Amino acid sequence: MILPVSVHNNKNIIFGENKKEIPKEDTLLKNNLSTRTRIGLDKLIKAFTVYPARGMKGSINSDFYEFLTMGTVPYLIGSATLMGVFNYSNKVAPEAAKLGKKMALGVLLYGLFKSISKSFVNLPVKWITGIDTQLPYLKVNHQLPENKDDFDLTSYEYHKVGESVEFTRWDLLYGDPYSKKTLNERYDKIAKRNGLGTNLNDSDQDVKPIYREVLVKSTLARSLSSYLWAAVGVGLAFQDAWDEYFNTATLKFWEPEKFKHSMKILGRSIKNSAKNFYKPEIADTKLEKYAGKTLLFSAIALTLLGVLNTVHITKKPSKVKESDVMNKNKESVVE
Repeated sequence: MILPVSVHNNKNIIFGENKKEIPKEDTLLKNNLSTRTRIGLDKLIKAFTVYPARGMKGSINSDFYEFLTMGTVPYLIGSATLMGVFNYSNKVAPEAAKLGKKMALGVLLYGLFKSISKSFVNLPVKWITGIDTQLPYLKVNHQLPENKDDFDLTSYEYHKVGESVEFTRWDLLYGDPYSKKTLNERYDKIAKRNGLGTNLNDSDQDVKPIYREVLVKSTLARSLSSYLWAAVGVGLAFQDAWDEYFNTATLKFWEPEKFKHSMKILGRSIKNSAKNFYKPEIADTKLEKYAGKTLLFSAIALTLLGVLNTVHITKKPSKVKESDVMNKNKESVVE
């Protein structure tokens, strides 16, 4: 049985088989590289093993989350097949194999740039507004029994607190009511960061409209800019500067001299491909001459505009107090 990333003391996530370490209720996780890597690995393994098996046998507990998670399977298999078709003809048609290697690199850089570029929006938004739009949590599902001997069946899913604007998991953003810290500590910090002041009576109610606005705008910014950055990655992959690396590439780290030389050529190929992408040495038309440069600056500009639009908050609560409107020293008549 493949067990999920579990939580220890509601703070650190670990892999383990001790059921005492696995929470019995939905739990907030830290958003760091370790957490994201472990969640990604856990979902990938289950997408190829647990979820397909459960779906093919018609399990009543197979759900839409599992279906979406398995979306990585055809993507990876299709990409590998596409690369293999070209690289299989290496001896018969070297030019096709050469194109195949660039396609393989293009698939790799497409996914890499598309994934990394999301941080170009997420991190600045978090620094400026204090809102982590990608904050993950572990969702605990209590499943239906499939056999007469089944009891206490549980599955685990990984979601983000703000993945749904309408059904944001506000409850997970409150603190522990039994701790010394205030229940609204997270909301207090966001309120202070966005200029709402401190010691607010209901900071959570003041912050929620801001939080929703940031979620909507940041989602749009990520969606638009990530595809441009993915296109930049593909453009880099199809530069002729990679040919030198393809001719010397090796993963045989047990042969240190060859592997070291291969890594040296890799660094040089990355540098030269970036230079050729930005300023081609050979360009027959103006389109070829400025295509890479235009694509790169478009990705940067769209990312910057997306971030600026996201941090421009329009739904801040009014600072006008009742005392500023009503004069208690004057009489009022209600008809």
